[in-house]
Amino acid sequence: MQTTYIETQQISFQDFKNQILDDYRLGRISREMSYLGRREVLTGKAKFGIFGDGKELPQLAMAKVFRNGDFRSGYYRDQTFALAADALTVESFFAQLYADTSVEREPASAGRQMNGHFATRSLNEDGSWKNLMEQKNISSDISPTAGQMPRLLGLAQASKVYKSVKFDGSEKFSNGGNEIAFGTIGDASTAEGHFWETLNAACALQVPMIVSIWDDGYGISVPTKNQRAKADIAEMLSGFQRKDGENQGCEIIQVKAWDYPALLDAYARAEHFARTESIPVVVHVIEVTQPQGHSTSGSHERYKNEDRLSWEADFDGLVKFREWILNYSIEIEGKEEIIASAEELDAIDDEAKKIVKAGQKNAWENYQKTITDLIQSVLPLVENLKGQNAEIEGYIGQFKKLVSKAKKDIFHLTRKALLATRGTSSAERTQLMQKYNEVFEVEKDNYSSHLYSQSQWKAENIKEIKPVFSESSEEVDGRVVVRNNFDKIFEKYPETLVFGEDAGNIGDVNQGLEGMQEKYGEVRVADTGIREATILGQGIGMAMRGLRPIAEIQYLDYILYCLQGMSDDLATVQYRTKGGQKAPVIIRTRGHRLEGVWHSGSPMAGILNLSKGILVLVPRNLTKAAGFYNTMLQSDDPAVIVECLNGYRLKEKQPDNLGEFTVPVGKIEVTKEGKDVTLVTYGSTWRIVMDAAEELEKLGISAEVIDVQSLIPFDLTNEIAESVKKTNRLVVIDEDVEGGTSAFILQQILEKQKAFRYLDSDPLTIAANDHRPAYASDGDYFSKPSSDDMVERIYAMFNETNPQKYPAIF
Repeated sequence: MQTTYIETQQISFQDFKNQILDDYRLGRISREMSYLGRREVLTGKAKFGIFGDGKELPQLAMAKVFRNGDFRSGYYRDQTFALAADALTVESFFAQLYADTSVEREPASAGRQMNGHFATRSLNEDGSWKNLMEQKNISSDISPTAGQMPRLLGLAQASKVYKSVKFDGSEKFSNGGNEIAFGTIGDASTAEGHFWETLNAACALQVPMIVSIWDDGYGISVPTKNQRAKADIAEMLSGFQRKDGENQGCEIIQVKAWDYPALLDAYARAEHFARTESIPVVVHVIEVTQPQGHSTSGSHERYKNEDRLSWEADFDGLVKFREWILNYSIEIEGKEEIIASAEELDAIDDEAKKIVKAGQKNAWENYQKTITDLIQSVLPLVENLKGQNAEIEGYIGQFKKLVSKAKKDIFHLTRKALLATRGTSSAERTQLMQKYNEVFEVEKDNYSSHLYSQSQWKAENIKEIKPVFSESSEEVDGRVVVRNNFDKIFEKYPETLVFGEDAGNIGDVNQGLEGMQEKYGEVRVADTGIREATILGQGIGMAMRGLRPIAEIQYLDYILYCLQGMSDDLATVQYRTKGGQKAPVIIRTRGHRLEGVWHSGSPMAGILNLSKGILVLVPRNLTKAAGFYNTMLQSDDPAVIVECLNGYRLKEKQPDNLGEFTVPVGKIEVTKEGKDVTLVTYGSTWRIVMDAAEELEKLGISAEVIDVQSLIPFDLTNEIAESVKKTNRLVVIDEDVEGGTSAFILQQILEKQKAFRYLDSDPLTIAANDHRPAYASDGDYFSKPSSDDMVERIYAMFNETNPQKYPAIF
């Protein structure tokens, strides 16, 4: 068991003095970073700045109770904390401000995120896990207000899980569950639903979580009184305060941002509650100042009156800290001891300015050298082409006149030169072309890599193992296949757990987890409240700590509640850290061909467009679904798997190798061969397409039916194009709205696979109406493609080309 800050603070006065002065020094360094950072933006050397000035003291106090193995999920003003946790240096701070694409110089995001977005690297270069217990951990920040909160819940819950779950390598992620997840949020952002949903869930689950609320009285320019029902968030949260003897609720501590000793005490108590009793704690830090306003986009003088600005100057945390230090004295063995004189503090102030200026200078020079090296490698080659086209000299002249040069400027010059010399052949042009290709590959990696895993465990690398059937293989309901496969999964992978609404006690609403909680316990097979955003957040956070969570969203329509987290957080984890972090969570849901307005949505196009970075798998039956679970649990990519709701009671032959067989991602399956037309579909619509194909056979049309199985990635070997090459006709059939998933599929086939070359007829999409279906089977029939719709519209393609052989139906 780890000790807490309260238990370790028996120190000498000299050590106490050194700690105080170290805190003051770090606070001054952080403040000077904010000041200089703002100047760098306003002088045009950086694009945008948002800084943590005013929050130095509470973050120093929080850092004292932040230990190896702990995690933070915060927002973009925690630079002092990041400095104190050794997750940030002065140079890496400015490297991020300049958007330096070097992972070594800017390890948080390699220039992909604006400043103030912090992260530690959880992964080795090959994508394998580091030992997270040997470092202090920061999960990669995101900008959407309160968007960091759902993930925080999962980071905290992982500690609770690790109290009972062990597996080979689990010591890299936890020491018996003694870690705390720290969250930070601006006061105004507590008006967001994600804050309340997360805190509510944490209080119900009783997880070790400390949430710090930085309260400066405003949300940009809007006063707190206009943000919530009550200006005081601690008062609003009073109903969450736990009662003695109850395992519900949280502790609430309110403290002033400028009161250094009170802050130390507040965070010491918070840690003690969270680490020793696994109780969530809210630390409401009030009277926070913001010396430079919200960001470089505006001035706070526009909305703060003179009295407020004067108060902020007087109650600036570092000003009050300095006063406290200078007023502190204690008698030890008859001698008065002080911490520091005014002259000593002045010297620290001067030292802080020099440290920050030196760090900024190095960061700027390193960043500029990257651009200078690029110019020196490319510009001479462009100049070699001056004699081949008169326009090139003008382009070069314009480039040289630029006061500040960025990578885009040298690429623009190069491409203009290549455009101007198109159609010519020379050694000089060939040399420039080769250099352009070389440097473009570097920048492609800098700006576009790691949307998906690039490790040996990426989903595309998982080999196919076909299901094995024998004479003894039973015909069972589809739900039994997936249930028995989950049984094998939980047995094989002790780090795997599943949670969702009704997933535990009753074994999910369709009995796909029947008996699993009884067998594997409430920790690994758990019910949750009705709160989709934080169900996803549980998955993200636990996956970031080495567990393999399956987050169940009961119906596909309900995934809209967690789409923000999927899009802004989960889908971008690997990308925004350039392979520094991963969260291989599996989102389990069910849908397709449902009935009724609120249970019949097919938001696949929204998922596809908003969640690039997450695999989207659409199995046509439960055996295929089981195979995808087996695949993804060997992969480190996140995925959403959409089970067919109307397949749970349909009979399927159960494979003999449950838990072992896999379905490859990005691999289509031809489920019926044909020679006249290629029909492409997925999910439950596949069954209807197969029925239509049989009807078309009777009408003399031989249809080839393809189940795409995987929307992201899509048909990696271009097999659909080969089918179209044979049939010369293409129909995409989908239950999504017009221009939805069918448009995506069509673009992939016609543009990427270039199957347009083989078409003898216009490509056809058969999609649902733009509204959701009314209730009952008639609603589905009249709103989504029916077998009759498919037969008639496909038949019409042939009527158009050969009306004699295929006379019109209507």
